[in-house]
Amino acid sequence: MSKLSITPLADRVLIEPAAAEEKTASGLIIPDTAKEKPQKGTVVAIGPGTKENPITVKVGQTVVYGKYSGTELPHNGVDYLIMKESDILAII
Repeated sequence: MSKLSITPLADRVLIEPAAAEEKTASGLIIPDTAKEKPQKGTVVAIGPGTKENPITVKVGQTVVYGKYSGTELPHNGVDYLIMKESDILAII
């Protein structure tokens, strides 16, 4: 992976979403129109935090976030999400 040229500000976190499921547990292939938006991903960059909201996640951790959280940000052919750390629900 090349050096990322995006640095989040304040209590923002940059996440690379996990790939959507291609098959069901029983082996059926899911068409693109029926795939659900993933709700987990890997933290790739973090901001410095604020006095009121210090950053607790670390780069490389896998996290779960709200279904409609964050703003999509395409960069160098990869789709990222940038969101406040408070939108992250759990660390896996």
